[in-house]
Amino acid sequence: MSIFESNFFKMKNFFFLLLLIGFINISSAQNDIPKHQEVVNLFEKHFNNGNDQALFDLFSESMQSFLPLEKAITYFSNLKNNLGKIEAYKFDRITRKGFASYKTTFTNGLFSINIASNKESKITGLFIEPYKENKLPVLEKNISDLILPFTKTWTVTWGGDTVMQNYHVESTAQKNAFDLVITDTSGKSYKTDGKTNEDYYAFGKHLIAPCDAEVVLVVDGIKDNLPGELNPIYVPGNTVILKTSNDEFLYFAHFKQHSIIVELGQKVVQGELLGLCGNSGNSSEPHLHYHMQNVEDMNVATGAKSYFKSIEVNGEVKVDYSPVKGDKVSNPN
Repeated sequence: MSIFESNFFKMKNFFFLLLLIGFINISSAQNDIPKHQEVVNLFEKHFNNGNDQALFDLFSESMQSFLPLEKAITYFSNLKNNLGKIEAYKFDRITRKGFASYKTTFTNGLFSINIASNKESKITGLFIEPYKENKLPVLEKNISDLILPFTKTWTVTWGGDTVMQNYHVESTAQKNAFDLVITDTSGKSYKTDGKTNEDYYAFGKHLIAPCDAEVVLVVDGIKDNLPGELNPIYVPGNTVILKTSNDEFLYFAHFKQHSIIVELGQKVVQGELLGLCGNSGNSSEPHLHYHMQNVEDMNVATGAKSYFKSIEVNGEVKVDYSPVKGDKVSNPN
C-alpha cells in the first residue's frame, strides 16, 4: 500500500499542498510518459474550467480517501486564487521520486506540476512547486566519432524517431535507443525453433567499444532468460556503461551472464571487446540494446542521438548516419 505524506510550504504568502506517493516504480514511470500526458491534459482542462468534481474524480481511491472532496475543493481554490489559470505546459523530466514533471506557465508565474498516475490513469501523487531549471548537461547528439558496437552485420529491430520505428521514443533516457539482432536471409533471428538462446544468431556474439572511453558501470551476474520469458526485476540485465572524454554515456544492456570482460574504471579503446551478446533482463530474445545519454543515471538522464561516422547500411556505405528500423548495418571493412 502506498504511503502518503502531506506538507504545507509558504511561498509569496500562500500555501501549496504537497502530496507525495510513498513508492513509484521509476522505470515504469519512464515508459509511461503518454499515460502521464493524458492525465495532465485532463487536469489542465478541468482546472481551467473550474470543474472541481472532475478534478477530484481524477484522483485514485487512496488519494480521495487522503484528501476528501471538501478539502480537495479548498486545495483547488487556493491554487487558482494564487496561481491563476494554466496557460501552457510541457513535459520536462521524470524526477528521482518517479513523478512526471511538467514545466507549467500559470497566469501568475512559472511552476512545475509533478504528477504520478496508476494503470487506470488516476492520480496517485501530486506536487506543485516553483519551477527550477534542470541543470543537467544538454547532449543532443554524439560528439565523439563512433563505430557500431559489434562485428558482422546486424538488423535494427527498433530505431528511429517515431513510435512506429522505435517504441523507446516514449522514454526520456532511451528515446534514441537501438535494439539489434542478427537475421538470416529469410529474416529470422534464430536457426531452428528458437527455443534456446544458442539457437539465436546474436547470442554470444562480440560487443565492442564504439570509441575510446572509461567503464563507469558493470553489472554481470544476471541470469539469461529462456527465449520468450522476461526479467522485469532488473530490466537492463547485464550492463556496461562507458563514459567518453566528451561526457557522453554509452549504455549497453542484455549481455550474456558472466561474459563481460571489462572492469569498473578500466580505459577501453575503440573496437575493444566488452563482452558477449545475451538475453538477460527484460529481454525476450538475445539482442543488443544500445543508447547514449547525457548523464550516467538513467532515472534522470535524457537520451541523445548516435550518429556513426562510417557505416554500411543495406550494402551502401554512409557517413554520419543514425540507423532506423529495418536497416541491416555493419562497420565497413
